[in-house]
Amino acid sequence: MSQEGDYGKWTISSSDESEEEKPKLDRPSTSLLPHAGQEAAYEPRHACSEAQKATHQRKMSPMKFSNTGAVPEVSPPKRQKTGSQEDLGWCLSSSDDELPPETQQKQAKKVAVKEEKDLSALKGRAAPRAGNHICQGLQEEEEECETSEEGQDIWDMLDNGNPFRFYLTRVSGIKPKYNSGALHIKDILSPVLGTLVSSAQFNYVFDVDWLIKQYPPEFRKMMLLLYKEGLRVVIHTSNLIHADWHQKTQGIWLSPLYPRIAHGTHISGESTTHFKADLISYLMAYNAPALKEWIDIIHAHDLSETNVYLVGSTPGRFKGSQKDNWGHFRLRKLLKEQGSCISKVETWPVIGQFSSIGSMGADQSKWLSSEFKETLVMLGQESRTPGKSASPLHLIYPSVENVRTSLEGYPAGASLPYSIQTAEKQKWLHSYFHKWSAETSGRSNAMPHIKTYMRPSPDFSQIAWFLVTSANLSKAAWGALEKNGTQLMIRSYELGVLFLPSAFGLDSFQVKQKLFAGSQEPAASFPVPYDLPPEPYGCKDQPWIWNIPYVKAPDTHGNMWVPS
Repeated sequence: MSQEGDYGKWTISSSDESEEEKPKLDRPSTSLLPHAGQEAAYEPRHACSEAQKATHQRKMSPMKFSNTGAVPEVSPPKRQKTGSQEDLGWCLSSSDDELPPETQQKQAKKVAVKEEKDLSALKGRAAPRAGNHICQGLQEEEEECETSEEGQDIWDMLDNGNPFRFYLTRVSGIKPKYNSGALHIKDILSPVLGTLVSSAQFNYVFDVDWLIKQYPPEFRKMMLLLYKEGLRVVIHTSNLIHADWHQKTQGIWLSPLYPRIAHGTHISGESTTHFKADLISYLMAYNAPALKEWIDIIHAHDLSETNVYLVGSTPGRFKGSQKDNWGHFRLRKLLKEQGSCISKVETWPVIGQFSSIGSMGADQSKWLSSEFKETLVMLGQESRTPGKSASPLHLIYPSVENVRTSLEGYPAGASLPYSIQTAEKQKWLHSYFHKWSAETSGRSNAMPHIKTYMRPSPDFSQIAWFLVTSANLSKAAWGALEKNGTQLMIRSYELGVLFLPSAFGLDSFQVKQKLFAGSQEPAASFPVPYDLPPEPYGCKDQPWIWNIPYVKAPDTHGNMWVPS
């Protein structure tokens, strides 16, 4: 059926009109990469997302801009109907809000445990597989700028005046100075950081052949890296595909190298932030036998140097004190118990920045400005009883113009899958929107896949806390209250790290003004990766919506966007 609205004209299928998006219920998969010479017992079922395949097809056969004025009617991808999930209430992917509906129903998060013994044997096994030729094309079309800046000493960079251990990924196509101090996947896995014995990685989208080339072939939105010298934890926002490490803005938290606890030494190896116990609890929530060995490994190492808090989500329904363990109630608890009390904090705004948006309800009172904002404005033991807060709420999400003028052009929008079906039901939300702008890090044209939340001062020179996470703006990721507030329901696994000034001996963080080498600012200035204050949408700005056409103006590659 043809429709026309604020965003143009499009054709929508009856299935899209009649049914809300419903993710498929599944269990975590496990895979084991055996020692060299053995056959692989299991290969990931989905090496590349449908969105990435579709994007690559558009890159290989782009629709060039035409000024004839004709606007084709295009159907968004049809949504497959599934059995009701209402009683189940959960799914396993942290990326449900990031991928097209049909992809959400095909893919589930995977837990992989891999041992690295003979890299040459691994590379020899990376033979082309059916259905993966499109992903190969993604990695082959652009291979420049894949390693760290020539001459950049990774070890010195990691230990030189960055108390937060928070980094951005390298971006191809920007000035070199903005990549100084940024990391590529190869940097994280460099032998300079240790002799890798084995690793576990947690992610949603994999391009296995590309991974094999990165030496060694491991990583994820979380990586557990076991070296001969110790253990390292990496939490980041990228999928395991070339495109996510190429021209997007992504974030990484890289832990210190945790030493093994000496045999017979009776120390817990716990940090003041309880990171060790929280990480183990998160892994146990997967209920995956393959992770038992990793839990034992974590127990055997000293994580006491950690100065960030873990904020995770796991699927399920939680009551009583269990509500405080996961989702936005976990964040609320930490902000209340560990946050610094600040004078006139009600004037401090809240910022949410994300790459996808779920259904918020008919108006802001249904979730956004009620329970979720109540969490974001919590700060210190003296926080007021939850209720309506006067603190401004700024939401950063790329506009159509942001995407059109980006390094990738319109295909960048495949990683920003806010659908027309959802957007049309919550136009009220768009009044909160602000443009993506990152001149401070040289990444205004590198569309964000990073997700961050923070509490800046009214003049945006300080922040009371900062969170980098996999969680987009959705009830599925953060959780929503049920049964008159007695129960929290979460649909997906998410993971992030929270930076609180108290863990660094501070009352607040100063905001770092320039995020490139040569800045003379104090080391304790926090590297917020985008510009503050955020700029509201103008009267002509519209949020990027991935499944409608854009044909009135060409992107940076001279193409239009016509979803198939």
